[in-house]
Amino acid sequence: MAKIRGVNLGEWLVLEKWMNPELFAGTTAEDEDELCRQLPREELVKRLTHHRDTYITRDDFFYIKERGLNTVRIPVPHFIFGDDPVYCDPYVPCVEYLDKAFDWAAEAGLKILIDLHTAPESQNGFDNGGICGVCKWAQSPDRIDRVLKVLEMLADRYGEKEALWGIQLLNEPVSEPVWIHASKNYKPHNPERAKGSSFVPLTTLYDFYERGYNMLRAHMPEDKMVVFHDGFRFDAWFDFFANHDFKNVILDAHWYLGMTPGGALGDCDLTYLQKVLRDHAYNLEQMEKVVPVVVGEWCLSHNLPEGMTDLEKQLSYRMIGDAQLSAWEHGTGYFFWSYKLISEPDGWDFRRCVEKGWMPNNVETGR
Repeated sequence: MAKIRGVNLGEWLVLEKWMNPELFAGTTAEDEDELCRQLPREELVKRLTHHRDTYITRDDFFYIKERGLNTVRIPVPHFIFGDDPVYCDPYVPCVEYLDKAFDWAAEAGLKILIDLHTAPESQNGFDNGGICGVCKWAQSPDRIDRVLKVLEMLADRYGEKEALWGIQLLNEPVSEPVWIHASKNYKPHNPERAKGSSFVPLTTLYDFYERGYNMLRAHMPEDKMVVFHDGFRFDAWFDFFANHDFKNVILDAHWYLGMTPGGALGDCDLTYLQKVLRDHAYNLEQMEKVVPVVVGEWCLSHNLPEGMTDLEKQLSYRMIGDAQLSAWEHGTGYFFWSYKLISEPDGWDFRRCVEKGWMPNNVETGR
């Protein structure tokens, strides 16, 4: 299998307030669900239409290709089709933009991983799960079935597309330790709605993944990939994949250096950082014995010591980038998070990382 060198198109079709706060102006919303409830419908549609029309365009696909990347991971919401008012109101569907992405990818020579990034009542309680502080998807058989239905519709619509690399069953279904952390940091707008929220048990996730795999394979050619997020439990998947005869599957892990115990550079010494990446490389090598692995989200963000010069910052970021790219080579590939970021003037989105010399101008050649 060719190495995946990819980037996420975050914030385009699934909103995260920190990435583009202007979209949330005039509201108290901290997530997409609440934004859709607070804005008048006409204003909501107008605002989201302008955002979706301008945030990612055809030119971006050619820019990505020119940087040596070969695949884009596109987060999409569970309400993408707008087909069922029970699950899709009050949201604004967006399937026409995924259609455009496939046209642009075909023109540019890129592949697409469709990443189902949210679920009804959320699978993680993160802002990127659509509803801060709420995590009740896994507790409802009807909601689980609804996600399977959305996956089926995605496979029916895009399964035969040449540009399709694969479909990801669900982004970041949360583990118990991560849910405890999330519930402290992502407060619900409506505490009553959040009552009963909890993590996604492994038994539930195993069953959903088996059903989801079979669902996709019934509607999608075997040469397209089915991607499983590790649910923040990387070690739990060795036996699972060893004991299943799946065709063309990928395990996805999200590893952010700034979220490791002790923080990243600036909070700990370089020896610690090297150990983290060495451990990641070893884990990739071991898991690759039973299933290919992509690092589906990672970035250059880390804490810098105060008083660094611009040159020192550039060297620091480039060093962290090169170290991670080297580590990910022990797996099947990666998707950088994220392609574009509006909220931070000195941000670390892919475009600015390239323009500032923090990432290679062409990741394929390393130059």
